[in-house]
Amino acid sequence: MNVCKVFVPYGALGTGISDEAFENGMALNPDIISVDGGSTDSGPYYLGNGKCKYAREALKNDTRRMIVAAHQHNIPITIGSCGTCGVDEGVDFMEEICREILEEEGFSAKIAKIYTEQSIDVMKEKLRSGKIKPLGTRVEVSEEILDSCSHIVAAAGAEPFIKALNDGADIVLCGRATDTAVLACMPIIKGCSEAAAWHGAKVCECGPLCSTNPQNGGIFMTVDETGFEVEATASDSICTPYTVSAHLLYENSDPFHLVEPGVVIDTSKAVYTQLENGRVRVENSSIIKSDVYTMKLEGAGPAGYQTITLVGIRDRIIMKNPLGWLENLRAFAQSKLDRLGYDNTRYSFSLRPYGYNAVYGGDVPEGYVPNEIGVLLTVTADEQELATQIAKVMNPLLLHFEVEKNRPTPSFAFPFSPAEVVKGKIYEFKLYHVVEMDDPFELLRTTTIEVNGKGGKA
Repeated sequence: MNVCKVFVPYGALGTGISDEAFENGMALNPDIISVDGGSTDSGPYYLGNGKCKYAREALKNDTRRMIVAAHQHNIPITIGSCGTCGVDEGVDFMEEICREILEEEGFSAKIAKIYTEQSIDVMKEKLRSGKIKPLGTRVEVSEEILDSCSHIVAAAGAEPFIKALNDGADIVLCGRATDTAVLACMPIIKGCSEAAAWHGAKVCECGPLCSTNPQNGGIFMTVDETGFEVEATASDSICTPYTVSAHLLYENSDPFHLVEPGVVIDTSKAVYTQLENGRVRVENSSIIKSDVYTMKLEGAGPAGYQTITLVGIRDRIIMKNPLGWLENLRAFAQSKLDRLGYDNTRYSFSLRPYGYNAVYGGDVPEGYVPNEIGVLLTVTADEQELATQIAKVMNPLLLHFEVEKNRPTPSFAFPFSPAEVVKGKIYEFKLYHVVEMDDPFELLRTTTIEVNGKGGKA
């Protein structure tokens, strides 16, 4: 029977793992080490400016551990969505880190770099030919929206990973890719069930999140011709049918149909069985080949500039009705800004009471009175100087705005001096669409480099 063993040491590259959990994973003799390097979870900023979210040293530490272990076991590595957002610069950034490690360790390796960032001109051609469609939204794309994007990436499927591995790559670095493609590629190469490969990859894409201790350890996936098994590599963690099946709800509106480039995985009849030693076996997934091959497009672009201010408030009268007080403050501030001649079409501001309902904005439980709140002022404007000036106009109001008429002026607390924190340029998502393609490689570019260290192959 064809079998493939995949070690996923991290939920995301740069988040780390204990020595014990990593060693336990490698002791299971994987055929490949695979990990996701990013996502859009942290908002549009990283795609908008093309920079990485994680600290370089954290990335290098995690990558070194993988490269050394892969060298010792003579197995390859796949990393997807390099540099968090998967732009071309992120792929080159990860190549730089890998090159440093290989030279420091004295290893040689063949590195395949898969670029998935898209040209605006090419996207316009796709749009004109009717090949770009909304994904889970009715927002239509236009050439103006495409022009407003600073970066556009397409999420690659398994095909470019499979080709790179078949061509002998020791390390595969991909731009934006589906989290699952990074893991599913090797089991598909080895002739395992494609449905099980994709389903298992979905379960394991975030490493230990499908276990009972998501803060520690990695995940080990074994795929064969009829299903897959999952086990945690940390000694204080196990997998259960609940933890494994529940992950299908992660970033997925339909837990029974997983849509990937070129395929749809039907998990509606999947059977989850608890095995000994904290392992779970899954069978009965099925696969449907898509009539049209599509890749998800993600795009982000500038949306103005921001300045923020945080103020702490403990006044007992305000605590009884924070929203009423904030509405009075908002109205007074808007009136003052209007009198000063600021054009309200060029800026906006919000006041959110953290500790009350800032996170979700809905009603609070009846009778709820917080002990204190932190009010976050966020000013967004066309220019940075304007955003900061609006925040400065509001500074004395945030410090001393009246609680009630004919009462002494209160004082609140700024945690910083100066109170205004300049955030700089901000970004927003512009594209969340799919693009139809005739060929899975149509929008991808792959280059291969050889790094010659002092030792053997990585």
